Amino acid sequence: MIEAVILDWAGTTVDYGCFAPVQAFMEAFAHHGVPVTMEETRKPMGMLKRDHIRTMLHMERIAAEWEQVHGHAPTEEDVDAVYAQFEPKLFSILDRFAAPKPFAVETAARLRAMGVKIGSTTGYTDAMMEIVTREAARQGYAPDCWFSPDGVGGKGRPYPYMIFANLETLGVSSVRNVLKVGDTISDIKEGLNAGVWTAGIVEGSSELGLSEAEFEALSPEERERACRKVEARFHEAGAQFVLRDLTQLPELVRALGI
Repeated sequence: MIEAVILDWAGTTVDYGCFAPVQAFMEAFAHHGVPVTMEETRKPMGMLKRDHIRTMLHMERIAAEWEQVHGHAPTEEDVDAVYAQFEPKLFSILDRFAAPKPFAVETAARLRAMGVKIGSTTGYTDAMMEIVTREAARQGYAPDCWFSPDGVGGKGRPYPYMIFANLETLGVSSVRNVLKVGDTISDIKEGLNAGVWTAGIVEGSSELGLSEAEFEALSPEERERACRKVEARFHEAGAQFVLRDLTQLPELVRALGI
């Protein structure tokens, strides 16, 4: 039976397409003379943001270009330098990227009506979450609890500790009674490492990487092809389930037992 659903934030329940961190990461790297692509930026999405930067700096192309521009291979000081640009850029736009995704508010209400608790994990810090949770709640979405890497000694995804903190707070009896839902490969790894049921969500995800307008502009055939590619990546990462959008979540919970 499912006692709790643990939901990610950007790209899963708010910020359709997960654009706030992408924009800030790309601007931060460009500031240091090393432009990065959207694909490179999205690959580590879902991690603690400092870990995300470190991962990007050690990607083969980015590391080579960084060494060419700066005269040395990327170091921890470089991680700090990029993060110093990233953080203020993100804070300056976060309040504009906290609107609940389609069906998030309604799905949360349906889950609660079914007696299911709602937890959440994130790659944002506590300070970032103060903005996101405030704006999301103002627009109708608020889980029962949330944890960032700050609340678990800085060990964000793919470590399982944010999920474990949720389970303790929510009083869940077993990891077998939990479903984790997220929009990135890091989310999938987090769920698997915690030993809970794990599902990826496609529409509005960072993995899909499209705004709502861009997605709606696709032909039905193009949408299906794009969605199937993301579904395949989630399954390859180990997800037991893949949802097209949040409307399918209550049905999955019911199928797993409540």
